[in-house]
Amino acid sequence: MAIRRRDFLKGVGVAAVSAGLPRLARGADAASIYDIERFGNARILHITDTHAQLNPIYFREPSVNIGIGQMMGQPPHLVGRAFLERFGIRPDSADAYAFTCVEFEKSAARFGKLGGFAYLKTLVDRLRSDVGEKHTLLVDGGDLWQGTGLANTMQGRDMVEVANLLGIEAMTGHWEFTFGEQVLRDNLERFKGEFLAQNVFLTEEAAFNDAQAFDKATGRVFKPSIIKELGGHRVAIIGQAFPYVPIAHPKRFTPDWTFGIREEELQKLVDALRGRDKVDAVVLLSHNGMDVDLKLASRVTGIDVILGGHTHDAIPQPVAVKNAGGTTLVTNAGSNGKFLGVLDLALDKGKVSDVRYHLLPIYSELLKPDPGMAELIGRLRAPYSADWLEKIATPDRLLYRRGNFSGPVDELICTALRSELDAEIALSPGFRWGVTTLSGQGVTMEDVLAQTAISYPETYVQEMTGGQIKDVLEDVCDNLFNADPYYQQGGDMVRAGGLAYTCTPTAAMGSRISELKLGNGKSLNANHRYKVAGWASVNGQQGAPVWDVVGKYLRTGRLMPPERLGSGVTLRGVEDNPGIAGQG
Repeated sequence: MAIRRRDFLKGVGVAAVSAGLPRLARGADAASIYDIERFGNARILHITDTHAQLNPIYFREPSVNIGIGQMMGQPPHLVGRAFLERFGIRPDSADAYAFTCVEFEKSAARFGKLGGFAYLKTLVDRLRSDVGEKHTLLVDGGDLWQGTGLANTMQGRDMVEVANLLGIEAMTGHWEFTFGEQVLRDNLERFKGEFLAQNVFLTEEAAFNDAQAFDKATGRVFKPSIIKELGGHRVAIIGQAFPYVPIAHPKRFTPDWTFGIREEELQKLVDALRGRDKVDAVVLLSHNGMDVDLKLASRVTGIDVILGGHTHDAIPQPVAVKNAGGTTLVTNAGSNGKFLGVLDLALDKGKVSDVRYHLLPIYSELLKPDPGMAELIGRLRAPYSADWLEKIATPDRLLYRRGNFSGPVDELICTALRSELDAEIALSPGFRWGVTTLSGQGVTMEDVLAQTAISYPETYVQEMTGGQIKDVLEDVCDNLFNADPYYQQGGDMVRAGGLAYTCTPTAAMGSRISELKLGNGKSLNANHRYKVAGWASVNGQQGAPVWDVVGKYLRTGRLMPPERLGSGVTLRGVEDNPGIAGQG
């Protein structure tokens, strides 16, 4: 459904923030939401977690994103109307549609799809020309190369071409590492920008064997930072890759490398950039996840702004964090190509004197696609379109993934696994990437791949005791709700098909999961062995790729049975938590 530009602009606001005035300024009657007043002398443009979504998409933000302890009710753990109230966004506006789940299907029909690299290219070029090329820098926070069938098939080569045309000058990584070292290095040879990761080091054995590294003296595998002159001032960009790659993914992809947050090394690097290199600003390009970045900002001094990613949180206003050296602003710029962060800095000698920040939704209804980028995308997709664009199912409900505990997409995957692999229980990882499909909109194989395309997609069937199943749930739950952000890895709860349980997020480790019941209502027996199906195991598996299993199931004409409409999870102890908005 198209909407006239005049009507669209009535529902759109622009977010701006100053370090000295930490609140949103809304301009619903602005001539254009993309007309940003020039400010300062340096502009940094930031995208992150696009997950290779080349074309505009629908993507519903979560209705459940629970914060516990001191993070309760604080960004990013606000959803729905609590989010709108916190950031002063009108409930019926285009911004409400972009940033929250409120009345999503109704707003999707009104405001259309978001993102798309041809549209992003148009906006990036416009924002760069507004202030001049010598004043701007475009950076990517990682998860650029993974998330679609095309990117998986081409092992990220398509996204390298797209990144070069878009003009990305620096990036860091996460899923990029899951293609393995050789593919990663081959792609980086073609990438015209810099790949930055201050927190990736050689293992002792790899260093002894003289493995390839950027700096063999320190063991750093990649360049840790760059210094860019913007508007006559020196701005340092430090890369912080996802700290838990060998834990969250198969270690075989990165056997010679160690990761981690590396606070001490980061502080030394910041001190050197400020002391030896005399930079005027330090920006951390991070894939830590927002909760981790907030803690990091309180402990490491000398960083002016953290441009964050990984947890897919679209936060319109930076969070100011006090530390021993002053204040660090922490941002997070959403996912799937929906947003572009615009950081304008007023730089003086050795310091940032003021800041303006905008997180701009990429409304495809308001931007013209860049012809060169559109041509490149069409050419890259052409060899695969015939196989992937056939409609294989028509859902009778909204299919989305995001949410701490459940989403219809993963319920569908679990149903397919149980049905096709004849299992009592199915487990599906709590990935946050993947597009949203509207009710009645055809599902294609490309859509299935957009939920499942990874480099270790093999399915498995194995026997597990009830006690082992509970242990798995407890372990993932602790990753999600550990009071210390440094023990969180940033995903959502593992999805469980054929199993219901109660979760108390505020309970102690090992005590959050209770009242486990099978789909037939019987309690899970700790000693009984159950047939469990799953995919994306960190251990090598031999089963069919999950997309083939799901595709086969969908082609039978079946979707989810009515009893699977609910999540199968009962929450306890978080009834008043503003990170819960229900399923509306």
